[in-house]
Amino acid sequence: MPAFVGTVKLNSIGSSGVFHIGDVFAISPQSVTKTFAGAGSFNTGDGLHVYNYYSNTNTNDADVADENVVGNV
Repeated sequence: MPAFVGTVKLNSIGSSGVFHIGDVFAISPQSVTKTFAGAGSFNTGDGLHVYNYYSNTNTNDADVADENVVGNV
């Protein structure tokens, strides 16, 4: 059923967010990210001791596109 919408103020929206007013059949936001991190980067907790003296993170990525988001209609 259609709705009457008054004034809308949109302050911000994320990269994979959706702002929609009105009728919709399906909404499928998609986002692709790539993260490079060295050893011990995503450790969480209290009193954490990480010893990685010779850790290397190689970030040479020669291809143009890794995960394409296409056909999101």
